[in-house]
Amino acid sequence: MWRMLFEMEEGQSATYTVDDALLSSGFGKFQISILSYAGIGLIAEAMEMMLLSFVGPSVQLEWKLTSHQESMITSVVFVGMLIGAYSWGVVSDNYGRRQTVMPKFGWRWLLALSAVPSFVLLLFYAIIPESPRFLCMKGRTTEAMEVLEKMARLNNIQLPSGRLVSDKNIELDEVSRSSESAILLASAEENGNINEDEGSNFGGIKSVGKLLAPKLIRATLLLWMAFFGNAFSYYGIVLLTSELSNGNRICAKEEVESIHSNNASLYKNVFISSFAEIPGSVLSAMIVDRFGRKLSMASMLFTSCVFLFPLVFSRAEILTRISLFGARLCISASFTIIYIYAPEIYPTSVRTTGIGIASSVGRIGGILCPLVAVALVHNCQQTTAILLFELVIFLSGLAVAFFPFETKGCRLNDTEVDMH
Repeated sequence: MWRMLFEMEEGQSATYTVDDALLSSGFGKFQISILSYAGIGLIAEAMEMMLLSFVGPSVQLEWKLTSHQESMITSVVFVGMLIGAYSWGVVSDNYGRRQTVMPKFGWRWLLALSAVPSFVLLLFYAIIPESPRFLCMKGRTTEAMEVLEKMARLNNIQLPSGRLVSDKNIELDEVSRSSESAILLASAEENGNINEDEGSNFGGIKSVGKLLAPKLIRATLLLWMAFFGNAFSYYGIVLLTSELSNGNRICAKEEVESIHSNNASLYKNVFISSFAEIPGSVLSAMIVDRFGRKLSMASMLFTSCVFLFPLVFSRAEILTRISLFGARLCISASFTIIYIYAPEIYPTSVRTTGIGIASSVGRIGGILCPLVAVALVHNCQQTTAILLFELVIFLSGLAVAFFPFETKGCRLNDTEVDMH
């Protein structure tokens, strides 16, 4: 009898975190639905970039634009992305991940009708749950439990016994215990201001201050450099795929036979280059957990430099296709990994703000890359353009190599990051 009472008392005092629940759930129907939902958003961005690579050369012929005007058409798109990446990151940290993706206001229908992927997002909105980690961070553990129970039902598993708590609550309720060196946490007592009231966060100013705090400033600045380089080179290579052949034709003073033949070559080059995304994604999945985030990203960036280097000396059609294909494969792999690394270094309270600002810095790279990939190429300075891309990619690889810590094997948490 005493044993039964002891076991009952022990079960009532047992606790588990969101990470414990996710680890016990494995990979099942719930994760597949979330990945599918996120993939729709990525499809929308990929469609936009494909269109940009077609629009520039087409409207230049139709409207008789200068190379500078053509590059500005592409740059202005990234200005909108920059504003959106920062502002929605702040909104997401304050109001929730799900609410940010598709707000409950009436104008969501206008957003939904603006593109097919957005309309599909609206259709799935009702069945996509809020982030349980965000709910725990806000103290809404009952709602978080409902999400985790739904996950358990879909995956046909049992949640750990006990009550759900957040990492923040564990640190508040328990005496600070030594943890594995891989866990990137500092105790609430060490950080002091963790328990303060959130207070005013107008425009995300308070969140930005946290990102530039002494323990995070090095990681944040290096991350910004890496995002800038990845975006600059990735979107630049997409544009180079169409612009290099066009620019080579103009600089060689060869007559364009017809708009149709020019478009046919353009579509063919973009189509072939776009296939690099598939092996790039597969490669990133294969190496990110085996070799770690830092080594994987750095190796992909430096390998991209190797692929682009032959174009400094020769831009024959076959060589250009092979070089751009290989460079895009490596850059797409690196870009995928950096979106894995970035959330792992920030606490839940500023996670999407941190990613949003880093992504905004990346959009600055997107704004500048058309001035290189379009304007310089059309001004017959292809070698200069290639060397600039080489320099930015190389510096990005160095920034990644100097990241202050590796996050492989670490878990996401609600509290601040320990740099040691």
